[in-house]
Amino acid sequence: MRLFVLLLLGVASGCASVSTFFSGNDDPLYSTEGEENLKKGLEALEGKNYVEAGKYFEYTRTKFPFLEVAKEAELRLADTSWEQEKYVEARDRYQNFVRLHPTHPKVDYAAFRAAETHFRDIPSDFFLLPPAIEKDQVELKGALIALNEFTRLYPKSEYQEPAKKIIADVRRRLARHELYVAEFYRKREKWPAVVNRLSIVQKNFSGIGFDADVAFGLHDAHVALKEPEKARVALSLFVEQFPADEQVGKAKALIARLPAPAAPAP
Repeated sequence: MRLFVLLLLGVASGCASVSTFFSGNDDPLYSTEGEENLKKGLEALEGKNYVEAGKYFEYTRTKFPFLEVAKEAELRLADTSWEQEKYVEARDRYQNFVRLHPTHPKVDYAAFRAAETHFRDIPSDFFLLPPAIEKDQVELKGALIALNEFTRLYPKSEYQEPAKKIIADVRRRLARHELYVAEFYRKREKWPAVVNRLSIVQKNFSGIGFDADVAFGLHDAHVALKEPEKARVALSLFVEQFPADEQVGKAKALIARLPAPAAPAP
């Protein structure tokens, strides 16, 4: 009680820079200056005191809506969610920032972070999941779409290179997943499903290191389906597109063993 009275006296006399906003024991003492509140929020965020940081940023955002610190506080609220690994919440905050402040100097940062949340939200045991669980590709695909869109919209951003590195990683992960599922079906001799999965890799993820595996897998599946001409096409495409690959010799040998194409009807 004594402390409360002293605070009121300090404000009334104009000697204190602390505001009268004090809504309870769990709330910090806010400053009458927006910059000071933002600074305290950043210090709390750096110290991983996320609850206090969020309160300072939210107070700054709502009490100083027409100052530049309010926009910065919005962005730091998103960062606070990010640091807590609340990626869906962070994504929503970053996207709102981009929508509300499209000309802000840090809009590319918010856009990049929003896109990256998809990648961060991928389950850590993604590749250990049974192949029937296709829903876990959603965040990977979302990351690929969002990051590609980011690189298109912000070509001069300093986050272009980090975005491209994540895109490359995501493409490899998606390709490996399709190969994993193809192998699952190969062991069960479900050859049409094998062809379907490998064709996805061939079409969408060519040139990132899996082309030989795809070509040989398609060859085996088409041979099992008694489709030698399709097996030939799969191997020939690999030889044509990647002539320097060390597996080209093997591909040519397999092509030579396939039955000759049927002569056209007279």
